[in-house]
Amino acid sequence: MIHYCIINCDDIEAVKFADVMQTSPMSMRRSVDGTKTFVKYEGDQPEFLFAIAENAVGLPEYTHEDFLQILKGPEWNHHA
Repeated sequence: MIHYCIINCDDIEAVKFADVMQTSPMSMRRSVDGTKTFVKYEGDQPEFLFAIAENAVGLPEYTHEDFLQILKGPEWNHHA
């Protein structure tokens, strides 16, 4: 199953692109205000996300269906 996690753009340098479906910082969609982005991955949450979260739980995960709804909202869509 594919999962999504939202991160702050300040944390892009911590992303291990070998562990996610994005290929580089340039391939990452950003929120309307430019402060957030997300990673997409299959399987378990990549280890670098636990470091970003600074806990043993990790970041909130979203399913594909849930994330499509998030992307339709005003935080991610100029036309919402």
